[in-house]
Amino acid sequence: MKKPLVLLFLSLMVPDVSAQVRASPKQSTTMKLNAGIITPKLKETKAFYTNVLGFGTTFENDFYLLMHTPDRQAELSFLLPNHPSQQPLFHKPFAGQGMYLTIEVDDVDTLFQALKQKGVPIKIDLRTEPWGDRHFAIEDPNGIGIDLVTYSPPQQK
Repeated sequence: MKKPLVLLFLSLMVPDVSAQVRASPKQSTTMKLNAGIITPKLKETKAFYTNVLGFGTTFENDFYLLMHTPDRQAELSFLLPNHPSQQPLFHKPFAGQGMYLTIEVDDVDTLFQALKQKGVPIKIDLRTEPWGDRHFAIEDPNGIGIDLVTYSPPQQK
């Protein structure tokens, strides 16, 4: 009979941590991602993203460029390497490998035709994958592959 009384006593004396966590004010889970690329090619990069993909300029100075997608739903930034205003962590330039961007669009076929007419080099031709992606790829002046895609349900077998 002592065991149940001890458990009852402990349950009354030890605070319910999970209840405190549930009762605490909800922490914000809102996040906005802005990928940044360190590159000496700010001028070429701005021209590419503006002329090829229709991005706009959110902010620009002599060492930093912040661009946004046409619908302003996403941003991408570019920074000159070794700039004295930046900490050493942000000095080394992107080495041209191991990174890609995916941009989802409403009509990948129309975009594909428009970019071909502009003479933009196509790195991966327009194709439909078994898992549902219809996409093609181009490359920016920094060597970053850009996968332009319209998602659809996977093909039925």
